[in-house]
Amino acid sequence: MMTDGPSGLRKQADTSDALGLNKSVEAVSFPVSALTASSFDRALLTQLGKHLGIAAKANDVAVLLGPGINMKRSPLAGRNFEYFSEDPLVAGELGSAYVNGVQSENVGVSLKHFAANNRENQRFTVSSDMDERTLREIYLSAFENVVKNAHPATLMCSYNSINGSLNSENKWLLTKILRDEWDFQGLVMSDWGAVADHVRAIKAGLDLEMPGKGKSSINEIVDAVESGMLAESELDKAARRVLNLIHTYSKDSNDAVNYQKEEQHEFARKTAEQSMILLKNEDQVLPLKSTDTVGVVGELAAKPRYQGGGSSHVNAFKVTTPLSVVQQINPDYQYAQGYTLKGTDTKESLSDEAIELAKNVNKVIVFAGLPEEDESEGFDKVRIDLPENQNELIKKLSEVNPNIVVVLQNGSAVTMPWIKNVKGVLETYLAGEAVGEATWNILNGVVNPSGKLAESFPLSIKDTPTYGTFDVNEKHEKYREGLYVGYRYYDMKQIPVLFPFGYGLSYTTFKYAELKIKELEEQQVEVRFKITNTGNQAGQEIAQIYVRNRASYIEKPFKELRGFTKVELNTGETKEVAVTLSRRAFSWYNEQTSSWQVDNGNYEILIGKSSADIELQSSLTLNWSTNDKPIIDRDTYFANIIARKDLAKALAESGLDKLMGQLQPSAENAQLLENIPLRSAVMLGASSEQVDKFIKLANQ
Repeated sequence: MMTDGPSGLRKQADTSDALGLNKSVEAVSFPVSALTASSFDRALLTQLGKHLGIAAKANDVAVLLGPGINMKRSPLAGRNFEYFSEDPLVAGELGSAYVNGVQSENVGVSLKHFAANNRENQRFTVSSDMDERTLREIYLSAFENVVKNAHPATLMCSYNSINGSLNSENKWLLTKILRDEWDFQGLVMSDWGAVADHVRAIKAGLDLEMPGKGKSSINEIVDAVESGMLAESELDKAARRVLNLIHTYSKDSNDAVNYQKEEQHEFARKTAEQSMILLKNEDQVLPLKSTDTVGVVGELAAKPRYQGGGSSHVNAFKVTTPLSVVQQINPDYQYAQGYTLKGTDTKESLSDEAIELAKNVNKVIVFAGLPEEDESEGFDKVRIDLPENQNELIKKLSEVNPNIVVVLQNGSAVTMPWIKNVKGVLETYLAGEAVGEATWNILNGVVNPSGKLAESFPLSIKDTPTYGTFDVNEKHEKYREGLYVGYRYYDMKQIPVLFPFGYGLSYTTFKYAELKIKELEEQQVEVRFKITNTGNQAGQEIAQIYVRNRASYIEKPFKELRGFTKVELNTGETKEVAVTLSRRAFSWYNEQTSSWQVDNGNYEILIGKSSADIELQSSLTLNWSTNDKPIIDRDTYFANIIARKDLAKALAESGLDKLMGQLQPSAENAQLLENIPLRSAVMLGASSEQVDKFIKLANQ
């Protein structure tokens, strides 16, 4: 049996419910991937995977459908809550940890959705159109990481096409890349209903059609084999992979499962606490003090949005709402609903009640966010703004009370027009069933916040890289921004953001110092630096290692995340951090050679608290490439030829050295040579035979 489960087991109570339309069995609802990614904590994600594996095994589930590791290309994408990050390294590393955790319990996973599935509208038929370098570096990279480092039992093929070729029938994707290049040994299944041509899908490398069409699916295969359209050997490959999955993950009746829902609930709380992001804390409005009089505002305090919609929806074991928790820990609290989640219009009676409350307390905690009908699997959003009645209420509350703290419940980035008028903002995303406990433990300082954003928060949807192109064409999604997704785009265009990628505050402070870079054997680089907790309480800091490529003459981002680590420090404690960067951290994908290329030259290592807050930086020169000399042809520029001392002999033997000698002495000529190609040598007095001879000699 397989079942949904990125953030909690969703086994259908009715075994005939193939589409998952009815109620599922009771299970713990863990935080969604948008939040757990903000922990940047591989060990935590491994433990999350183990908990999910235990829940699955206890319910006789052999394969858990998850995790989802697609890129957050646009904040409008309806399924962003289910995905980790806008950065492939974060998605790949945390996805690998999750998979290792689940499969350590002898439960398989289905890594999804392969690949370039970055919008929901027309997802069955739309084509994701992009160049191969963008596909390899941004949209396939996380999948490659998980396949090579965690060996998922299955991959789920997505609905969409890539450059006009339907993924379920794309042999280049499912066989050449996935199996031949990455050595994937598992099973490839389709997303539900993704197969258009069953026979072509099998020939391309798809092993299992889900949920299938009953007898007609059987007849398609039998008829194709009998007619010769499908070789029996191709069918055998798919059948063996299905049998191997069943054999590997069949339930051992003697294997007792220690499945404790109360313990899983406690882990859900811990996971949420380790992941929530403190975005603003002006005048140390948080943590709350015992002397504070606190008002709670917002329907989301009483009816929290704690999980995503669609196939990830869990029949939760025990939901603790923020309102129920504050009732237990602070009997003097005051509450006002403030707004309604049904509709966006302001109801004056609710608004007035909240404003009166705000006048009578010294701090107001406002719970705000998006209702479930605004973001779910199956459709994309049309805006990233909170409902107008919530924005208007926050503005009014800030006019009567200077100490407003906004607690957000949302699946992805939102705008905050009131940001300058509030003292504090806590991002909880969709925090799972322990949302109430986890939220108040952060607000009250029982837990020091340590999460950081795994996606950028723009000031406006108009600032995003896909503005004006996302979801505008029913048949083709044009990835015109190429490599420039998330912080890569905002860096390159120097566009200010509301909160940058990797950003998050703590109740303590950290200092970075003593960056040391050392080149190791086997083309690796060791990065060392020290972090000191300079505040007055213990805390955790997420350090980010970025690389800037100054060596390659290609279009490239300003910097890219190539490593991260989470460090726990007591007050005054200093720890040295060591991160090893592989050759891949300095590579780019060359479409012409179909390979990952490192160019000799200068690289910068940048250590940041976020993508916008770089604390330390240094440079190094790499000489790893043994074949770094570009091919010389008629379009090679004179300046590039002159710069290469190794070409002096070829210039002399072809006779072009005399021409170069005549042109070089003048500064004006030297500048002119920057933009004259070799083919123009004939115009300057050389013969065509001399040019051909030089090209031949230069490339020997």
